[in-house]
Amino acid sequence: MRPQIFILCLFSVLAAISCAAPADDLFNAHDFSGWEFVTSPATDIGAVCKILPDGVIAAAGSPIGYITTMAAYKNYRLHTEWRWPGKAGNSGVLLHISSGPKDRAWPLCLQVQTKNKSVGDLLPMAGAGFAEPLAPDQKIPQRPHTAPDSEKPAGEWNSCDILCRDGTIEVTINGVLQNKVTAAQPAAGRVGFQFEGTPFELRHVMLERLD
Repeated sequence: MRPQIFILCLFSVLAAISCAAPADDLFNAHDFSGWEFVTSPATDIGAVCKILPDGVIAAAGSPIGYITTMAAYKNYRLHTEWRWPGKAGNSGVLLHISSGPKDRAWPLCLQVQTKNKSVGDLLPMAGAGFAEPLAPDQKIPQRPHTAPDSEKPAGEWNSCDILCRDGTIEVTINGVLQNKVTAAQPAAGRVGFQFEGTPFELRHVMLERLD
């Protein structure tokens, strides 16, 4: 390769890297600014979430409801880590929260299950949807995870990586691709975590915008 061409290519790569959006930690280490807790009756998020000295978010898991960002996102990569400090239970990552609550306590959104034994399942909630068929034999309509279970035992940290781009959602649990759907509606909205009665902990909730 001619030196001039090589240098031009190198500058192009460096420029692309420098323009890449950094990942933002959606929780700061001091308070819950930018977040709210949605439940009935209204409850302050500080009553159900605590910031531990190591920066871990301890979520009470009750009352039934969800914590959500105030900001909305469309194309992004979301990384989060969670664990059950006690007995494993039920929760989920809520994507593209657009309105609600509409269905009992839940908003119009898509849920990535972190429920024990169902981690990586995808649920369209309160009127949401995607192109792929739902499992016909499930009590709650959903798309089950497609690879062998990759969840870790209670007490250990799990990682969840979610790619959302133009209605396509890919879910990877502890390095294993577990689900993928297309034509998801809504295709943008807020991000949150479901309270279903079991305490859980969060850390490294990082979002990288792809727009």
